[in-house]
Amino acid sequence: MSDKISLTGLNSTEITETLGLSPAFRGKQIFQWIGKGAESFDEMTNLSMAIREELKQKAILRSSSVTKVLRDSDGTIKLQITLKDGLAVETVLLTDKEDRKTACVSCQVGCAMNCAFCQTGHLGLARNLEAGEIVEQFLYLEKHAGPLDNIVFMGMGEPMINLENVRKAISILTDKEGRALSGRRITLSTSGVIKGIYDLADNGPNIRLAVSLTTADKDFREQLMPIGRTNPLEDLRKAIDYFAKKTGKRVTLEAALLHNKNTTEESARNMINFARGLDVHINLIPWNPVAGLPFSEPTTAECHSFLQKIEQAGINVTLRTRRGREIGGACGQLGKTLLDSQGNGKKLQNVNYQ
Repeated sequence: MSDKISLTGLNSTEITETLGLSPAFRGKQIFQWIGKGAESFDEMTNLSMAIREELKQKAILRSSSVTKVLRDSDGTIKLQITLKDGLAVETVLLTDKEDRKTACVSCQVGCAMNCAFCQTGHLGLARNLEAGEIVEQFLYLEKHAGPLDNIVFMGMGEPMINLENVRKAISILTDKEGRALSGRRITLSTSGVIKGIYDLADNGPNIRLAVSLTTADKDFREQLMPIGRTNPLEDLRKAIDYFAKKTGKRVTLEAALLHNKNTTEESARNMINFARGLDVHINLIPWNPVAGLPFSEPTTAECHSFLQKIEQAGINVTLRTRRGREIGGACGQLGKTLLDSQGNGKKLQNVNYQ
């Protein structure tokens, strides 16, 4: 681990103050170069060679490194990124039918939510990511895929549990002096941390919200998603309604469809009743296979039947196209590459299981 200062988690003012730069606009210049994806001080040609050499002694531009690149035939890219302490996370580049590119970034090493259908939830939680480690995922994906259109906090971890660092990363990526990504192009996905939803609504940033609902059957949701025991459905519904009204933004409800589990007539009725009266859009996601988990993929007919039931109730709904499955980069699959690199069946080292 280097004792040099990592700059990706700092804004221009912080860079200036931390490095003791004079004149102050040097910090702005460095910040602009970081936003452009510079990976070395030698690329910063508007700084003198003497300043660049001095910076090399004090700071580094990236604290992490890409240690594996996987590419799916559908255009999905997954990066394994090793952090300064030797732990690793995964981040994914998704491309839709309109060729829009979205970075799916992680906010934690592993995850403590322990959702029954998710690979990442079975890794346990090692630690929160720092703001700079989140920013670096986005910058590495841009290096491999060119300028990105959107960013979603839907990778490894629960963003609401690391909201301070997520906020800082967003402020850096949206800073007009740097990368200048639009807040309208950022979505945070939560498993249903009610306190975080209210916090985000009241204190920003002004981004989009997605909630992993999966099922609106109270007892079954608590089985699948332990967070439901302390963040009950009726209170979650109130928080979603509050967020939509406070921000004026429609909330996305995500549902991983499990064969013969949450695709029944009753499941559809429960979801319709939950969504009715809310400013929401339901995003149905056919479950992607994860070895060792007791679930099966829904059939195509099963997915479309469920979709039709929601549509007939007048609820906004879409069925997501599966992407990234060949490389373990699809929804719910992040962590497979890390497990494989540790050896069959082994979990991440240094993880505190919850």
